[in-house]
Amino acid sequence: MPRLALYTFGVLKLPLVDPAPLTSEFYDMGEAVYRKISRHPGYLARAEVAGGDRGMLFDADWGAWGEFAVPTWYGKGRTVETTALATTLSLWTDLRPAFDAVYTGLHREALNRRYDWFERTGHPNHVFWWVADGVIPTWQDGVSRLEHLHDHGSAPHAFTFRHSFAQDGTPARISGIGPKSDQVR
Repeated sequence: MPRLALYTFGVLKLPLVDPAPLTSEFYDMGEAVYRKISRHPGYLARAEVAGGDRGMLFDADWGAWGEFAVPTWYGKGRTVETTALATTLSLWTDLRPAFDAVYTGLHREALNRRYDWFERTGHPNHVFWWVADGVIPTWQDGVSRLEHLHDHGSAPHAFTFRHSFAQDGTPARISGIGPKSDQVR
């Protein structure tokens, strides 16, 4: 059965290693959000760096998730001292569980504070696409899908919650967002 890949990307106002209280607050909330989401129904897996070094993204070993990559519009640093981004790559069973995990509870609280931590870039901050069972999406897959979404809008190849698609490529709607509908179709 196909699975849903989700790539998120945001440019932080401060580098990941900045000692400011705002950075610590972002990390503390982020760690709690990861713990909560990892137990959410429908969550399958996420890319994690071996060793989990704070700020270590570009030269880290990501295993089956591939070499770390970022969108072309990211113009900040790429060293441990200068990296200013937050990104995730995860797998889900379907749209509804992903929607519920993102827009409820602790993650919703974090979303309400996103502009405390993130710059407004004018670029999409998340993208979905379907992958075959057994396929592990790579960071480069996520980057290319996010850039495609930015350049061409939502399509079965790369889509958002608001303009989503079912596994067969037909438009799908989640109750509570997008055009009126009762359920995911």
